[in-house]
Amino acid sequence: MALLPTFASLGSGPTVLLLHDADGGHLTFAPQVETLASAGYRAVAWDMPGYGRSAPIEPCTFKGLAQSCLALIDALQGGPVCLVGHGLGAMVALEAAVRQPGQVRQLVLCAGGPLLGAQAAQDWLAPRQKALQAVDAGGSMDQLAQVLVPQFIGTGALPEGVRLAQHALSQVYAGAYRRVLDALPTFSRDAATLSHLHIPTLLVGGEQDRCTPPQALQALAQQLSDAQHVQLPHVGHWPQLEDPEGFDGALLDFLARRRVLH
Repeated sequence: MALLPTFASLGSGPTVLLLHDADGGHLTFAPQVETLASAGYRAVAWDMPGYGRSAPIEPCTFKGLAQSCLALIDALQGGPVCLVGHGLGAMVALEAAVRQPGQVRQLVLCAGGPLLGAQAAQDWLAPRQKALQAVDAGGSMDQLAQVLVPQFIGTGALPEGVRLAQHALSQVYAGAYRRVLDALPTFSRDAATLSHLHIPTLLVGGEQDRCTPPQALQALAQQLSDAQHVQLPHVGHWPQLEDPEGFDGALLDFLARRRVLH
């Protein structure tokens, strides 16, 4: 019998489905679950396959992750939904939207979404793969998190947010982490494909994010037909944890304006 995906859910109203990055499970959206529920939304923070108690998928591909996401939307019976993706989750959100645009009401891409070029692969993947070698040699994911997270935060990061990012990464299974890191450079939705995606989209990134630099998010925003880009100052790769007030403000403003329009 297939294991059901695990997720945290709070609130009632239009469904906002939160898709985490490779660096942690649903806990990386813990502040947003409460914020969204308080604002009149049904917030669902999903543990993607291989994370938490959600069964892994083989092979671990963007097609498979997107299909799992779409199956969850069907199971939640709350579609079409707003998909909020961070890092890897932003790519999964785009893949799901391309495959079934009728299931996605809005997109929020946080610190992710663009194709990984050679420099991005070097800046994003290489340090994580190197850190995994230390785990293979007998280290722990907790040690990996303590070393890795400080390398990618901004100078203005909220200390509590940094601690939550480290805790969330420490809970990731090393095997699952390796599989999604291997999948990251295979994301293949290019400008020609995304230009046909007519879904209101908000892109939020950190001014100091080396994994998804501001110029990469801005370029992606220009490729999409209905997109806006918000850059948070002094923030790195975890905008929703490093500056939850700034991130939540941009998110709620985007959701509220679209709610009025519809």
